[in-house]
Amino acid sequence: MMERVKTGVLIVLVALSLLQSYLLAYSMPRLGATVRSDQDYVNTERLGTQSHVENTIFPDDLIIHMGDDRHTVIYPDTQFYEMILKQRLIGREFKGFQRSPITLIDWNEVRKNDIGIELRFGSGIAVDLLQKLLKLEGDLLFLNDSIDRIWIFKTTDTEEIRTFFFSSEEGIVYESVRADLTVRDVQDYVGFGQHLPEYMMVGDDLYAPKESLQATAMTFPYETYSPEQMQRSLFFDPSTTRAIVDRSGSQIYTDGKRGLKVEQNGLWINYTNPAATQSSDVLLSENVYASVEFINQHGGWDGTHALVGTTADREQKLVTFRKYVEQYPVVSNSPFNYGQIQLTLQQGVVTEYSRSLITLKPQAQDREVRWLPGGENLEQRLKGYERRSEITALFPALRPVPMEDDLLRLDPVWAVRLSDGTEEVLTDAYPVGYSPPAKPPEGGAGGEGEAAGDSEDASADNREAIPDGEGVDSGTGARANQDGQGNGFESSTTAGDFNGRGLSGLVADRFGNGGEDTIAGLSSGKDESSDRDAGNGSAAASAGNNASGQGASGGVGSTGQGGNEKEEEPGSPGDSEAAREDGETDLAADPPVSGIAAPSGEGRLDDRNRR
Repeated sequence: MMERVKTGVLIVLVALSLLQSYLLAYSMPRLGATVRSDQDYVNTERLGTQSHVENTIFPDDLIIHMGDDRHTVIYPDTQFYEMILKQRLIGREFKGFQRSPITLIDWNEVRKNDIGIELRFGSGIAVDLLQKLLKLEGDLLFLNDSIDRIWIFKTTDTEEIRTFFFSSEEGIVYESVRADLTVRDVQDYVGFGQHLPEYMMVGDDLYAPKESLQATAMTFPYETYSPEQMQRSLFFDPSTTRAIVDRSGSQIYTDGKRGLKVEQNGLWINYTNPAATQSSDVLLSENVYASVEFINQHGGWDGTHALVGTTADREQKLVTFRKYVEQYPVVSNSPFNYGQIQLTLQQGVVTEYSRSLITLKPQAQDREVRWLPGGENLEQRLKGYERRSEITALFPALRPVPMEDDLLRLDPVWAVRLSDGTEEVLTDAYPVGYSPPAKPPEGGAGGEGEAAGDSEDASADNREAIPDGEGVDSGTGARANQDGQGNGFESSTTAGDFNGRGLSGLVADRFGNGGEDTIAGLSSGKDESSDRDAGNGSAAASAGNNASGQGASGGVGSTGQGGNEKEEEPGSPGDSEAAREDGETDLAADPPVSGIAAPSGEGRLDDRNRR
C-alpha cells in the first residue's frame, strides 16, 4: 500500500515538473517596468499641429545670377521659389564629392559673369539633415559636415555645370563632380529671375533691391494656450506642482525639480529641466529630431517654422526654429518675444524650452501695402549701422507688434543677422500711404501718350510720408498720387489709375480700383498673350481709367482719357499689353503683382505670381 502511495506522489511530482518546464519554455514573463520614470510625461491633450523634420529644412533664400553682374533674390513660399526648389531641385542626385579650399575659384568672377543659382541656409545645416531635401552621396568627411550654401553655375566659355557645397567650416568647399543637372536646368533658373526685381551687391554676400520692395503689413487675431495647459503638458504629475509669483510679476510653476516661468502676461514661457552635465557624442542632427518630437508633444507648431541653426557650445546643444508668415520670417526683440522656438538639450534630453503661447488665426483681419527702402537709401542705412562689420545677412522680415483685443500686427522691416547669430531690425518700411516715385517712361516719344502736358510732382502726402525727410522725385508726365507705376513686378495703384511697362514683350497684368475691367490683348484668333508672338496686338482702355503700356521696343500702348475710348494702331513687334483685373479688387488685402508669360515661352499666360 505504501509503495502505491509513493508511486502516485512521484507521478504527480513528475507531472508538475513537466508543466513548469512547459510554462517556462512557451510563456514570457512580463519584464516591463511597473513604476514610471520621472522622464515620462503625461500628455493629457494635444496642443497645436504636428510636424516632421523635413518640413523645417529649406533655404533662407535663392540667389539667381543672370550674368553681367545682374542678380535677383527669391524668398520662401513664393511661386518661383516653389517651382525651382520642389519641381527642379528636390530629388536630384549629387555624388562624387571632392573636398577643396575655397580659394580654388574666384567667386567674385563667378558671381559677376556666370549664370547660376545659390541656395543659402543661414548658419548651416548638417548634411544628414540636408539629405531630407536632396539626394546626397559622399564620404564620411562630407556626411559629417554642415553646409551653409549650395552654388550651381554654368561656366561662361563652356557648357559645363559645376556644383559646390560650402562647408560651415570656414575655407572649405565640396564639389559634386556627378550632379544630376544640365545646362537647361540652370537656364531655367535664370529664366525665372528675368521677371523679378533686380538686386545689387552691397557688401560680402549681401544683396539689396535696386528699387523699393513691395511688402504687406498684416494684422492677425490670435488665441493663446493657457499656462495650465502647458503645466499639464510639461510636468510628470501636475498635481504635485505649486505656483508662485516672483518679484517681476512672472508666474512660476515648479515641482521642486522642473520649472515653468510664464512671462509677457501669459504670452511666453521658459521651461527648465535640469540634467546632469556629462560629455556626450550625440550628433546635432539627433538633437534636431529630439527637438521636433518634443515640440510635437508639448505645444505643437503654429504655422511654418524653419530650422535656423544648431550650436554645441559647452556640451549644451541649442536648437532654434523660426516662424514664417507667408514669405517672410518673424524677427522680434525684447521686451516682446514672438516667432522663435528654442530648445537646449543634453544627451538628447530637453533641458530648456522657450516659446510663445500665441497661435495666429488662419486669415489676417487686415492687410496694408507697405514699401521697404531699396537702392541708395537702403545702402546708406547699412553704412550707418553701428555694427556694420558684423553683418552676415540682410533680409526682409516681419516685426510683431501686440495690440489690444487679442490682435497681433506684423510690420515689414529690413533685418540683419550678425556674426554671433543674433538678428536685429535695420530699418522700418515706409509709412502707410507712401508710394515709390513714378519713373519717366522708357522708349522716347512712346511715353508721351501717358499724360500729355501734365508734369506735376508726386503728391505732398507721399513726400511727407517718407522717413528722414526724403523728397519724391517728380514724375515726368505722370502723377505719383494717381497713376500707379508698374515695372513688371512692383506697382503702386491708388484711385484706380494704372500705368504698366512691359517686360521684353511679355504681358503685364495689374490691378486697379476703378470699377470696370480693362482688357488688353485683342488679337485675331489667338489667346490673350499670343500677340506677343505675332507682334501686332491692339489694346483698349475703358472710359475713365488711364492705362499706359509700353513694350521693350518702346512702342506705345493705349491711353483712355476724359471718358473717351481710344485705340492705338497695331504696335511694333515686342509691344506689350496692359491688362487690369476686376476694379473692385482690394489692394490692401491682396497686393498688386504681375501676371507673366510662362518661362518656357509657350504663348500661355501664367496666373499671378502668388506666394
